[in-house]
Amino acid sequence: MGKKKTAFVCSDCGAEFARWQGQCSECKAWNTITEFRVPSVKAAPRGGTMAGYAGVVEAKVQTLDEVNLESLPRFSTGFKEFDRVLGGGVVPGSAILIGGEPGAGKSTLLLQTMCLLAESMSTLYVTGEESLQQVAMRAKRLGLPTNKLRTLAETNVESICQLALREKPAIMVIDSIQVMHMSDVQSAPGSVSQVRESAAYLTRFAKQNQVAIIMVGHVTKDGSLAGPKVLEHCIDCSILLEGSSDSRFRTLRGNKNRFGAVNELGVFAMTGQGLKEVSNPSAIFLNRGEEQTPGSLVMVIWEGTRPLLVEVQALVDYSQLANPRRVTVGLEQNRLAMLLAVLHRHGGLQVADQDVFVNVVGGVKVSETSADLALIAALVSSFKNHALERQMVVFGEVGLGGEIRPVPSGQERLREAAKHGFKRAIVPIANKPKDAIEGMEVVAVASLSDALEALF
Repeated sequence: MGKKKTAFVCSDCGAEFARWQGQCSECKAWNTITEFRVPSVKAAPRGGTMAGYAGVVEAKVQTLDEVNLESLPRFSTGFKEFDRVLGGGVVPGSAILIGGEPGAGKSTLLLQTMCLLAESMSTLYVTGEESLQQVAMRAKRLGLPTNKLRTLAETNVESICQLALREKPAIMVIDSIQVMHMSDVQSAPGSVSQVRESAAYLTRFAKQNQVAIIMVGHVTKDGSLAGPKVLEHCIDCSILLEGSSDSRFRTLRGNKNRFGAVNELGVFAMTGQGLKEVSNPSAIFLNRGEEQTPGSLVMVIWEGTRPLLVEVQALVDYSQLANPRRVTVGLEQNRLAMLLAVLHRHGGLQVADQDVFVNVVGGVKVSETSADLALIAALVSSFKNHALERQMVVFGEVGLGGEIRPVPSGQERLREAAKHGFKRAIVPIANKPKDAIEGMEVVAVASLSDALEALF
């Protein structure tokens, strides 16, 4: 019997090393390198083929036009918002990873999805964290049909795949990947090596048998997926279910998708009957008070393949501190500092002795640059204690020279705003529509000074 091989892997970046060391030389993280045993692989006989050994399947070389795409049609999950994030539905043979905070609703969403899909296809729900009685109790509480959903309580990956070969499901849920283990790997479930090898084994099984597999993953304190970085590399689609405990709304955001757009957003509402999809997310993020207050403004951002109207709020107040505070929720703090410098240089507004607080209502996280002009408008509105028009939207990127730069999909943003009853829009001059939009006045600006004049 040959000696078992060992390897040392960084849990942050997935880099491999021949021996243990305190710091990862790739990502520079400390104490993230752990040892795991490499599973033994049965070698092929001398002079023979590799077929039938170590799961190796003989393949043939093809040109792309010879590949048959008709045999892999997408199928719907039963939720339009879920399908949107996946890129139009579930692709057979794909490996999907869903992460989220405890209590966000990952298991609830997948249980609802599997019960709906069980009415029309073969499904298998594998639970490793709960008993079958607990799963059945939750399904009964949610009022879901349970007579066709096949369930299994198991944590051994090889046993799960052997049973799946007999059941032949079209889609299978693994809840969760952190409690799964393989017999050849000696470390405990949840370790870097177990998560890595279990996910790789399940992904190979999905590709070879055209079974769509959805794996549930835990998240770390900073909100990223737990486990080795290679876990995100081997799967096809990575999704995060986000939502605060004081809000009943949940957002499903795609971080990686080989079959659709990245950063697509789906919105759900948590109710007593489980998660309900929200078909018009802009309506819930625009639930404002009757009285318009200074520092509040609506902007149009682009999430995935659709526009989204959200409210941005700013509060500028005199600071008693030597170093005034700069606090952002839902926006990048470094970008706020840059925009304050642009506002001082090209807008003539000095806020060095002011505390600045910025918040995007509804818990939406904005990463695109189209929020620049709206953020500056909200800051000036709060500083001057001057309320802006209630039926006005603003979007545009602000450059370091004070110029207002265009953003993608300008006309779609304006149409979405007009659909919700907004009458006026401040946009970059390059985004001015050729044809007038019914019921909306569009003001095009080329510089920050032009924008401030149009706003105030």
